[in-house]
Order: sequence, then C-alpha cells, then structure tokens
Amino acid sequence: MLDERTVTFINSLDPGNPPYLDELEKYALETYVPIIRKDMQSYMKFLMKAHRPKKILEVGTAIGFSALLMSEYAGNDAHITTIENYEKRIPLAKANFEKYGKSDKIELLEGDALEILPELDGVYDFIFMDAAKGQYINFLPDLFRLLAPGGILLSDNVLQDGEIIESKYAVNRRDRTIHTRMRDYLYELKHMKGLMTAILPVGDGCAVSYKEADFEEK
Repeated sequence: MLDERTVTFINSLDPGNPPYLDELEKYALETYVPIIRKDMQSYMKFLMKAHRPKKILEVGTAIGFSALLMSEYAGNDAHITTIENYEKRIPLAKANFEKYGKSDKIELLEGDALEILPELDGVYDFIFMDAAKGQYINFLPDLFRLLAPGGILLSDNVLQDGEIIESKYAVNRRDRTIHTRMRDYLYELKHMKGLMTAILPVGDGCAVSYKEADFEEK
C-alpha cells in the first residue's frame, strides 16, 4: 500500500469532478456513507474514458456516487444497471439519480445480488464490484458469465487496509471469513481461464480483470 503522503500528493493533482459530485461526496463523508476513495475515482474516470463502455453493471449502489461518476465519464450513450440490498439507502440513491438528471441512464435493481445476478442475461462491457466483500467469491461465476469478451471487471477494496497479506490468525476472529474469501477471490481472478487480472494498490486495493476477447465458454 502507498503511504499517506504519496496518496495525498497524487490526489492533489486530480482536476476534480463536477460540482454535483463534489456535493454528493461531501454528504457521504459527513454521514459516514462509504464511497470510492479519491485515487479510485481518478482510476475509474480513466477507465471510463479509455474503455468507453456502453453497458455497465455495478454491484453495490450505496447512495449512487460511483454510478453517477461512471455515468458522467463514460459518455451519453452508456447505460448503468446497479444493484443495492440495503433498504435505507435505496430511496436516497434513486433520489440522487433523479436530482442529477440520470434516471434515464441508471437503473437500480433492489435486492440481494446473489438472487439478482443469476436472473440477468446479456453481457456488460464493464462491471464494478463494490458490495459485501465476503460475497465477492460467490458473485464471481455470474460476473464472469455476464462480462462481455473484451470487457473489464473492476473489484474494489480487495486489500482490506493491508490485512489481506496477514495470516488469518493475525486478523480479528470476526474478520477471518471475509479475509479467507477475499484471498480465494483474488486467487481465482489471477488463475481463472479467460481472465487476465492485475491487482493494484489504488484506494484500498483494486483488481482489474480483462476477459479475453476471443474467449468462448464451453
């Protein structure tokens, strides 16, 4: 992980976001709603501009910040489907999409992603994974199925503030299941046929996975 001074310097170079995203980020920080960190925002903006995805799937909406950021930088023809299970945040996310004029470009599906993902069909050019960390490994088969050849899967918070490198016996007992499952998830991403994955020290760590363009499921 990068030290705090280095991260602060890197973040200081970012030109920033539109005012409405700054407003929403400020609200999230004041109300302790977890959203993607500054350096992750910068990386996501780069991926949106470089990859230009038309169909985006997000698992973990919260109050809609990352969905709005992706919609802002992916282009006018991008459509986002986002999934959220926490009932208290769903109305706020919907209100934010309406408030900032994105309701026609962002569709929010309410419920457990473990139940929703198997029901989805078609493919997505870009998938952003930012939900319950202990479920990433369980989501993976459907994420891979739904990811278009040539598409990108971006998984956030995979280094768990550095705890991922520790033995499971060195972390709090209550965190050991998540720790083990995240290690399993990262192993699968790095070894799954048809995927090429880089794990980067961006934010709280992210894994960016590319589905080979010529991959065919059998």
